[in-house]
Amino acid sequence: MDKLSPRARRRSALLTWQHIASLPPTLPVVYCGGFNTHKESKTGRFLLGRSSEHGVVGDMRDAWPSARVRKNVRLIHTYHGFKGNKQGALELVKLIFRAFCLCWDRQTQDLHVDWILFRGRVLIPVSAEVVSDNIDGYYPSSHYPVFAEFLLPRSVRLRETPVQDGN
Repeated sequence: MDKLSPRARRRSALLTWQHIASLPPTLPVVYCGGFNTHKESKTGRFLLGRSSEHGVVGDMRDAWPSARVRKNVRLIHTYHGFKGNKQGALELVKLIFRAFCLCWDRQTQDLHVDWILFRGRVLIPVSAEVVSDNIDGYYPSSHYPVFAEFLLPRSVRLRETPVQDGN
């Protein structure tokens, strides 16, 4: 989502949510990416069902706090600006300031801007990890990716058979 405009992020979340809401309610949905905002923002609160946007309320859940096992919990933010764990003093002050301004997700003590959201009772997040891999201190992105593994019961099957070529 747009990194500069909160309005653009809210609009993107609403448009995406409208598509998700049009899908059958029994269909499991995973929605992940760089949201460029915290879960306590208007965008996060909307997607997680804690506020409305144009009269609509999302109902996604976050895989990070829902997972049975979480790895790299010490990485409380996923944006690192290609610096990895070597954040400067200014970044640390900003982080502490955000925490005191209630942008801190009190349930999981994270300031992640990259999320894996899901919908559906059949999806069970087994593990989640903030991936901090690098090669000789070089990172492939300014954000740490978030990884989640879900358990999907055997009873869940495709309702439609895939269309095959007539060849």
